[in-house]
Amino acid sequence: MAGRERTPRLLAHAALILGVAILVLPVYLAFIASTHGGADFLSGRVGLLPGPLLVENYGAVLFAGASTAGIPPVALMLLNSFVMAMAIALGKIAISLLSAFAVTYFRFPFRVAAFWIIFVTLMLPVEVRILPTFQVVASLSMLNSYWGLTVPLIASATATFLFRQVFMTVPDELTEAALMDGATPLRFFWSVLLPLSRTNIAALFVILFIYGWNQYLWPLLVTTDTGYYTIVMGIQRLARAASEADPVWHLVMATAILAMLPPVLVIALMQRLFVSGLTETQK
Repeated sequence: MAGRERTPRLLAHAALILGVAILVLPVYLAFIASTHGGADFLSGRVGLLPGPLLVENYGAVLFAGASTAGIPPVALMLLNSFVMAMAIALGKIAISLLSAFAVTYFRFPFRVAAFWIIFVTLMLPVEVRILPTFQVVASLSMLNSYWGLTVPLIASATATFLFRQVFMTVPDELTEAALMDGATPLRFFWSVLLPLSRTNIAALFVILFIYGWNQYLWPLLVTTDTGYYTIVMGIQRLARAASEADPVWHLVMATAILAMLPPVLVIALMQRLFVSGLTETQK
């Protein structure tokens, strides 16, 4: 009996190990390639062990960049991407919390219509409204700035909908008790709703941070100054330089590895809250 029970467990573990290997192997090969020279990468002499140029290659992309490709240091691009991702995530959460609070607890004309107008914007992603949005940003002199990178991407109908659904599950007795205790609407929002939404906020923060970090098309349009390049733009420009016979594929791989680290770190640090926000309701 014990052997029969162990067999499905071993098969499950084998399947998990195989899946992890399939996912991790390309990342490992990219890391190995980033520790060799460009000529070794093109000639296929990379192998499966780290090369001797680990410190040199990562130091070059972090602090020197690739002057032949017009790429600034990756450290600056990492900072720009971090600022953009944090501003988008925090801005979306803040605006969505307030808008969901308004349409859930306040009674005003066309309240339901206002919510559905917000919800309908889900069908209008940035790519659809990119030309008028760019024109507005340009007319407000927000090109080549953090404002231009973040403000047009802050509004989120998805987060508003999710927080509205969370607020609708709060018992009416809790709301009435807060009113009887003399709590103002903002005090009720700050002291009751925010603590109850903690895990949902954490889950959305992880998703929205990665969304902001991976933005490519919008930063490509609103930035021409290399001082505002994001890490995803840097990878694209390095890859284009490599395709033009400049052997910088090892620098492309190093930049890609560095671009993975902040999202992975965010997920690792907030894993427990992230899973709780997706699977539990702390009410």
